[in-house]
Amino acid sequence: MLHEFDLRKEITLPATPEEVWEAIATGPGIDSWFMGRNEVLGGEGGSTRMTVGGMTEGSTITAWEPGKRFAHRGEEAPDGRFMAFEYLIEGRDGGSTVLRLAQHGFLGDDWETEYEAMQEGWDMYLHTLAAYLLHFPGRTATAVVSAFRPGSADQDRAWSLLTGALGLPGDPAAGDPARVTVDGLAPVEGVVDYAAGRSLLGVRTADGLYRFIHSGPERGDVMVLGHHLFAPDADAAKAERAWQDWLTALFS
Repeated sequence: MLHEFDLRKEITLPATPEEVWEAIATGPGIDSWFMGRNEVLGGEGGSTRMTVGGMTEGSTITAWEPGKRFAHRGEEAPDGRFMAFEYLIEGRDGGSTVLRLAQHGFLGDDWETEYEAMQEGWDMYLHTLAAYLLHFPGRTATAVVSAFRPGSADQDRAWSLLTGALGLPGDPAAGDPARVTVDGLAPVEGVVDYAAGRSLLGVRTADGLYRFIHSGPERGDVMVLGHHLFAPDADAAKAERAWQDWLTALFS
């Protein structure tokens, strides 16, 4: 059975409408704060493509007003499920911008769990968008890293292992120093910039935004890493292999 949903978020961003548009309506901009690798063929009737974990999803652009409005609608599944997104941009005095997000469509039988996950996920990703615009203005990610560990551990144990590996207390807070060494990569040293419950953790360094996400048993206790690296010499393939090995060892 399908369940219709409507999700709305609003955030004030430390950037101009033009800068926000570049971040939400171009492939390199989206890569710098959202999931996976993204492509945008601009203009109404154009398309977007997002690739995460080897799977690609496409959508059709339904509204294209640079600096003001961007909307796209995903492909419809055989059972009628789909998702559509709309971003509204409004400039404010002082160079800031209000971004309003609307997401709607239809979900399946597990719609309540999916809806809650989207709510929490958008809070983190919009925070990441703000961090990107504030700390890495005028830049785009040179490497996007995705890694997955299904069956990692239950939420409490996964959180304990993750925070321990990052040198953090069990209940980290924004500003706490974090450090981890991954074989083959330079040490990661930064501060916590996002923590929610025992499932979402963000670390910001001088050249990256690191995101750690744990999905519960209904999704197989998957630990997901989604990192945005801004160092000019960042090697996405090398970093992805190294982080995947790190995940496997941490939850072995």
